[in-house]
Formats: sequence, C-alpha cells, structure tokens
Amino acid sequence: MTNSLFFDTDCVSAFLWVNEQRLLSQLYPDRVVIPKPVYNELSYVPHLKQGVDSLINNHKAKLEHLNVDTELYNLYHKLTRNPDPGYKVIGAGEAASIAMAKIYDGIVASNNLSDINVYINRFSLKHLTTGDILVDAFKQGIISESQGNQIWANMLSKRRLLGASSFTEYLGLKNKQQSG
Repeated sequence: MTNSLFFDTDCVSAFLWVNEQRLLSQLYPDRVVIPKPVYNELSYVPHLKQGVDSLINNHKAKLEHLNVDTELYNLYHKLTRNPDPGYKVIGAGEAASIAMAKIYDGIVASNNLSDINVYINRFSLKHLTTGDILVDAFKQGIISESQGNQIWANMLSKRRLLGASSFTEYLGLKNKQQSG
C-alpha cells in the first residue's frame, strides 16, 4: 500500500458532496483508501454513503479495516483515546488515516490541519488537502482552472472549509509557497 492515500471524512466528503469523486480515481488509480471509521462516518448521510459505496464496489477505492491487536489498531486507539502527554485526542477518521499512513507508508488526505498537523510532523507523514488534490487535477489537465473554480464554489456551498475563496486564489497561494 505504499503511496496509498488514506482519506479522512472531511477530505473525501468534499468530493462526494459535489459528486466529483471521479477525480480521486482518475488522479490516484488503485491508491484511494477509505478507512473503516471514515466509512462509518459517511454512512450517516445516505448520498455520501452511496457515493463511497460506488467507489468501493467499482474498485476505485479500497475499504481498509482496523483489526484489533495490531500495531495499526494500537496507534489508532492511542490517537482517539489515550494520546501521549501534550497531544490531544483526535477524531476517528483523522486518527485512522494517520495510523494507516504511518503503518503503510502512505499519504494522509485531510483538510483538518488544526487537529492533525502535530501528528503529521511527529510521524513525518506526507499530506494532501482537497485543494492540493484539485491542483493535481489541474496540473494533469483533468480539470481547467474554470472547472476548478466551479468545483471549489460547489464545495464552499456545501460548507467545506478549503482555505481560500476560490480555486484561482488557492493556486496563487500555492505558487507563492513554492517560489518563496
């Protein structure tokens, strides 16, 4: 599972809310992983569950379970219930994606930077946000800047927090970061 992307609920749901999950499988074929706790959280909203089920049933994403008495489960449990001193408890979806990325040498796909950055840094994990994924789609010619702006606006209308008011603005921020 090296280089798999382990999605938390917020990141994958940003695409599911606007019916753009196809971008994930186009960009990352055979690399999209939905941790079981994320699947459980998505299952509370019927159309999100339907979208993630479609990804899994069409082999565009893999559902990954956390088996008890494994290193993976122990790390997940620690992050969700009993973190080291100075670290805070995080949600099940974030914890599962972090634990899986650490154990399987993968990438965390999450927008929840305030909760996860400390663990991303602690475990030296690679990380992508919804914005980064849309930038990848743009750079690979899967979407135009105009399409990116429309997807971005649709995500914002579904109350997704993306860190910029438009895709164009986000592209500008990323370009500044890379040149600075």
